[in-house]
Amino acid sequence: MRLKFVLTLLLGLTTLGAQAQAPALPVADSVAHSTRPAHGTRAALLRVAVPSVLIGVGVLAHSPKVNQTLCQAKQDFQAETQEMFRGFNAYGIDDYTRHVPLAMAYGMMATGHRGERTAVGFTLIYLVAHELDEGVVSHLKRYTAEPRPYNPQELTSFPSSHTSQAFLTATLLHEQYGRQYPWLSVSGYAVATATGAMRVLGNKHWATDVLAGAAIGFLSAETVWHAYPALTKLLPQKLAHKLLLVPSYSPAGGAGLAMGLQL
Repeated sequence: MRLKFVLTLLLGLTTLGAQAQAPALPVADSVAHSTRPAHGTRAALLRVAVPSVLIGVGVLAHSPKVNQTLCQAKQDFQAETQEMFRGFNAYGIDDYTRHVPLAMAYGMMATGHRGERTAVGFTLIYLVAHELDEGVVSHLKRYTAEPRPYNPQELTSFPSSHTSQAFLTATLLHEQYGRQYPWLSVSGYAVATATGAMRVLGNKHWATDVLAGAAIGFLSAETVWHAYPALTKLLPQKLAHKLLLVPSYSPAGGAGLAMGLQL
């Protein structure tokens, strides 16, 4: 079934992230040593190429004027999905599941489990990655003006913001705790995949919207995560030590976390 194919592509992004965290194996000889850099380069290129292809396919499929075959395949898939899951209603659960991996990460930090980055570092990475993700998604929504499956008058379908946020937070959870607690990576990506699936089953998005959204979220998280060491060097050392992460609450937004500066 085509739905299985889409879910397989979504889950495929999780394996790309796992490759980035694969523990280094001992080098047996000089031959093995000489092949490791090439393997690392191929893995890095693959982690960029696959999501980029998914985004490109989504852009090409957004209009029959651009690519008739892809656009028709997208519409056929949606019709088949709606036929099989007629009346599906997520009851707004997908509005919350996109944030679950992030909540899991902070839950681990709050209970004393140390991750790859400090709480302040993790938060800085999330904030920058979130802005990058939102910027790319909003620009693509304006550029493509893709009609929603359920409402042709609403031109904000491509890409799926819910899915991009879900995969962004799942990827950050994976990078923060995946090496120590693989089950957290599995759980985070499972929730992200379920979020994307609910967007399609609920007829809120085309499958191409979800695949592109997942790719954008993944790339945003990976880009900022791996650039973080270089970014921290731009901060004055004294300022970096004075950054604090504190609980916050507002009547409109509820409980959360805020970044502060210790004077």
